[in-house]
Amino acid sequence: MSLGTVAVTGAAGTIGSAVREALRHEADRLVLLDRVPLTPETENEDVRTVDLRDADAVESALAGVDRVLHLGGVPDEAPLPELLEANVLGTHHVLEAARRLGIARVVVASSNRVTGFHPAGHPTGPREPVRPDGLYGVSKVAVEALGQLYADKFGLSVICLRIGSFERVPTEPRHLSTWLSPRDAVGYIRAALAAPPTTRFATVYAVSANTRRFWELPDPSELAYTPVDDAELHSAGIPGSDLPVDVTAPQAGPYADPEFTLKHLRR
Repeated sequence: MSLGTVAVTGAAGTIGSAVREALRHEADRLVLLDRVPLTPETENEDVRTVDLRDADAVESALAGVDRVLHLGGVPDEAPLPELLEANVLGTHHVLEAARRLGIARVVVASSNRVTGFHPAGHPTGPREPVRPDGLYGVSKVAVEALGQLYADKFGLSVICLRIGSFERVPTEPRHLSTWLSPRDAVGYIRAALAAPPTTRFATVYAVSANTRRFWELPDPSELAYTPVDDAELHSAGIPGSDLPVDVTAPQAGPYADPEFTLKHLRR
């Protein structure tokens, strides 16, 4: 099926850049939004410089769009005011524009960091209680809540992807559980954009088929994608990959350390 006109926020980012090439072959038109100026690379690309904090600019940029892939925002730990403004308020502007414009589907980039304090030995699914590992995780909890609200209250179709460790190849022991390969990232995103309109709201972990993964793969009734890559194939080249895992330690690893967040708090 054709995806119609697809808008991608945060199109200049790491994941946005990776999925851009795949989506341009599957969408009739690709609208690329970012604060950073972009250059169109094909005839069906339309680039727009937009700050997601500007609600009017977001709505104007999304006019005529059929589906939105919302990747924009602050991608890691930061002071809470910055995260609330870029991640939470920015997502609100995208969802509100989608509601006002009648856009069929919004795919929202959430994060595995919303459940980072669950222990490594606990297989975790999307219906488990949230346990964010930092301020960034808190902002993504709020983003998911906004998506649920717009689905329940306004009938918007929203799929939240809890993205794993997006890397070309896994490079550290934690990645053996959390890796999301570029190929699987594109697969999850494509499936989320193309999911039937009967999928009103879903939250799924976007993670490769890692032998050591912490997280449940998506229920096919919610998202019809089965990942194909396994970080275990790279384990021989990762120092420490043969050491036993502390099953009581947080899934977030170093992201759960107090120091990771303390540097972003007022002293």
